[in-house]
Amino acid sequence: MFKELNMNYVDDTNPGDLMDTAIKSMLNELDPYTKFYNEQDVQSSRINNAGDYTGIGAKVRTLKDKLVIVEPYKDYAADKAGLKAGDEIIKIDNVDITDFKDDAGNLLQGAAGTEVTLTYRRQGKINTIKVIRESLEINAVPHYSMINEDTGYIVLRKFNKKASSQTIKALNSLKNVGAKKIILDLRGNPGGLLNEAVNIVNIFVPKGQLVVTTKSKVKKYNKTYYTKRDPVDLNIPVAVLINGRSASASEIVSGALQDLDRAVVIGARSFGKGLVQRPKPLTYGTQMKITISRYYTPSGRCIQALDYWNRDEKGNATRTKKENYKAFKTKKGRAVFDGGGVQPDIEIAESKQTPITKAIENENLIFDFATEYFYKNKISDLNGYTFSSSDFEAFKNYLKKNNFNFETKTEKALSEAIEVAKEEELNNTITSEYNQLVSALENYKTSAVNKDKEKLSLLLRDEIIKRYFYSEGLYEYYKANNTEIKKALDILSNLSKYNKILN
Repeated sequence: MFKELNMNYVDDTNPGDLMDTAIKSMLNELDPYTKFYNEQDVQSSRINNAGDYTGIGAKVRTLKDKLVIVEPYKDYAADKAGLKAGDEIIKIDNVDITDFKDDAGNLLQGAAGTEVTLTYRRQGKINTIKVIRESLEINAVPHYSMINEDTGYIVLRKFNKKASSQTIKALNSLKNVGAKKIILDLRGNPGGLLNEAVNIVNIFVPKGQLVVTTKSKVKKYNKTYYTKRDPVDLNIPVAVLINGRSASASEIVSGALQDLDRAVVIGARSFGKGLVQRPKPLTYGTQMKITISRYYTPSGRCIQALDYWNRDEKGNATRTKKENYKAFKTKKGRAVFDGGGVQPDIEIAESKQTPITKAIENENLIFDFATEYFYKNKISDLNGYTFSSSDFEAFKNYLKKNNFNFETKTEKALSEAIEVAKEEELNNTITSEYNQLVSALENYKTSAVNKDKEKLSLLLRDEIIKRYFYSEGLYEYYKANNTEIKKALDILSNLSKYNKILN
């Protein structure tokens, strides 16, 4: 068919583009993790897992089809050149990337010491700068320090090849200065290497302990992963922080430590990515990453949340209903449940996403407001900073100015119902009731922003702090001001409460 199409189609075709579309469309029918990688994608994946790369020293992401600086890393090339979060890169050397089809971020990479000219838009003005590329080590543990005289705090942000070695180094350093309790922060950690997750669990549990099982239709992929090393500390009390962006390897660590009654898990239910991928080499340096199996924690529960193989009538992946969750037992007999993700032992309301916060984040409005805020306000005192009520009012005005609106599931269902009513010639009968419901939904959406004031204020506060003090400043601020950390300190400071939760 491909041959006949290219030979006979009335206009010229681009075989490469056609094949690319065919491959991606085929894989889209499966799950979002089964992907095709071209040569550049393969290289990017290698860099991400290795933990080092050469480039401009900034987190860069495509937001609404724009290549945007999300965070310049402190004291690295982009930061030294003066780039800021929110800067939109529009040209890399002589390549205009506004209509660039491939991943433009790859153009930022290159040999250390080479120069790249960037043209970027900031607050409506176009600027050009030269940046000297340099080698950058991506730390799996970007921060660790003491919170008080006996509690250490370790931030683990990704599971690359350095994750377990850096976590062990952090733990030993903290113990040497008096840490007798540990808070391990996995919030926002998207996962990474499975073996590193097993090694992290091994820090706190004995050698020979089952950590995770993978089950597949191909027998050789059915595996059990046990700890292989002597532990670093079997007795130190541990609190693990997770949220809705903690996924994959983060869920293996938090789920295993919970199942083994080795740590108290605090925050919000994790993402629920319980699917295992394996890379398969293809021709011309390309690769396909295929979902081959599912993860199961030591208690036997699957952490996968969405079912991509039994979709609803609209083609969306389905989620297990709460009433269908199955109970499993931890090592000491506590009840834990499947249904996707890891449910914390202590749930923090502020950690949980709501439809309104999710919709606002998906539109990048928190990020964009923080950018605007940075250029209008000066903050010099990190510890004295608070996101005020007047700041929140300014944010609500910003939402209005940017025509923020989101469609609720109820609204969608009502809209479909009125279309059916028209077909059945019932719309005149139910118009007034329909209009009342629409009005009620609009009132709900207005009040929903106010109702979620505390959650939104925390998200805005964190994003704003990073603009002035980088991620390092945010971690410092967390130690005195973060709700989840305060709860963890409260539990760890009372060992009878800590042991009661685990027993």
